Amino acid sequence: MRGIGNGDATWSTAPAAPGDTFRILHVSTGNVCRSPITERLTRHALADRLGDPLWGGLVVESAGTWGHEGAPMEANAETVLADFGADASGFVGRELLDEHVIEADLVLTATRDHRAQVISMGHSAGLRTFTLKEFTRLVNAIDMATLPPLEDGVVARARALVRAAAALRGWLLAPTAEADEVYDPYGAPLTFFRSIGEEINEALDPVVTALTGVPARA
Repeated sequence: MRGIGNGDATWSTAPAAPGDTFRILHVSTGNVCRSPITERLTRHALADRLGDPLWGGLVVESAGTWGHEGAPMEANAETVLADFGADASGFVGRELLDEHVIEADLVLTATRDHRAQVISMGHSAGLRTFTLKEFTRLVNAIDMATLPPLEDGVVARARALVRAAAALRGWLLAPTAEADEVYDPYGAPLTFFRSIGEEINEALDPVVTALTGVPARA
């Protein structure tokens, strides 16, 4: 994903108020393959487009429904991130806890099963939990002109985006059950990891564009 780097940014956005954050939580099974890739690609894209180490108040994290607590990222996942120029350093696997769901403003899961598991934990998570590909499909149907302007800040824009996506969910269904799935590359060769990385990157592109108002640059 190629974004608009720091030197190319010609616009500005209101900084988040102190303590005003929007937390994005990526969820997969072990939190060593898919969700770390998605977390770090999201961070990379936000930093690249916003040119702000705090991303205007956005916090991006990940966890696993059967998370390998304290485990490093899979080596093939690190290689995939390096392909995109994203930073894999310092990652530590986490098991999904109630507090992670409670604190999250948006939960993006790898599969429908993960989504169901998050929602089953309660905490009114249903309206803010989507599979990644489901959220991408919904975001693509939203008129960006209806979102708050960037001058109002990325956090306000992100909250409005989630509300708009939730309102569309019952009207814009997946063409197939598999369309909303990102399959697990655990134990697979690097070539499959790379195909999953491309799949995740492609799904993230319109989401990051919607969040930041800055399109990717080829």
